[in-house]
Amino acid sequence: MILKGVEAARYCAKPDPARAGLLIFGADPMRVALKRQEAIAALIGPEGEGEMRLTRMSGGDLRKDASLLLDAIKAVGFFPGQRVAFLEEATDGLADTVATALKDWKPGDAAIVVTGGNLTGKSALKTLFEKHPSAVCIGLYDDPPSREEIEDALKKAGLRDIDREAMTDLTTLARALDPGDFRQTLEKIALYKFGDPSPLTPADVAAMAPATIEAEVDDLIDAVAEARAPAIGPLFRRLEGQGVLPVTICIGALRHFRILHAAACDPQGPSVGMQRARVNFKQKDAMTRQAGQWGTRALESAIAVLLETDLTLRSSSRAPGMALMERALIRIAMTRR
Repeated sequence: MILKGVEAARYCAKPDPARAGLLIFGADPMRVALKRQEAIAALIGPEGEGEMRLTRMSGGDLRKDASLLLDAIKAVGFFPGQRVAFLEEATDGLADTVATALKDWKPGDAAIVVTGGNLTGKSALKTLFEKHPSAVCIGLYDDPPSREEIEDALKKAGLRDIDREAMTDLTTLARALDPGDFRQTLEKIALYKFGDPSPLTPADVAAMAPATIEAEVDDLIDAVAEARAPAIGPLFRRLEGQGVLPVTICIGALRHFRILHAAACDPQGPSVGMQRARVNFKQKDAMTRQAGQWGTRALESAIAVLLETDLTLRSSSRAPGMALMERALIRIAMTRR
């Protein structure tokens, strides 16, 4: 049986102990590990590992001794309760061994939990779990977590009273961060709000959100949009040291100024236009202010400079890209001043 999306998330949160096996695979090892931890914890409980009801083995171990998995599911533990035989880093080469274990599985045996990498559509291991009547197959892809998954994670972290805009900001943040980083951010937010009965606000989310290279690029573009020309040089040097390409900065600046232009052109005003643009929650207020300060014509001139710079960067010109980009941004900042 194949489960996807919300159904897959619900199953990992509460797997059926009467089923023989569960396969979780995906290209992102962190995402696979988090779902695997959740499923095993739901099966054996918080004391399961301490009570030796969890048996771990790697794909390499099983290749050396094919009997390990079958022995693990048939073993009788010292403590009562559900048992799990966990196989990590499984590949198609182990499909026959896993198939034998699934065939010999009986009610009361340990549940088989298997994790793998980015398995293809024709993968023997994936096909085995898909077609087995008592097994579940879950593929984790690069889609960001759904709103329901985020709400479940917040409840587990002890947060239930969440402002509507704060939830929107968290959804945006989930798209920008790796699953492990996002989980750590939620834990940090829960610790920050511990003992505070007031709702979680966008300001709380902004205070706990981690800084990224994209955020530093945004800092540079904000300096340009706010006409802080002296700040551009130091920010450029820092990004250049991190290996950021001039084309990346140009694309970010074009996107920023096009959003400002769309907001400035909105008949209901920049604030309404910015709401429609759905920008990053950290930039919403600043960009609304910037759109009002620049005006339509000045923004059109800035976009024209950026388009010209973008064409030059992508051409066969031998001009140094970072110097060209820095000069263009300083020129735009000085124009507004």
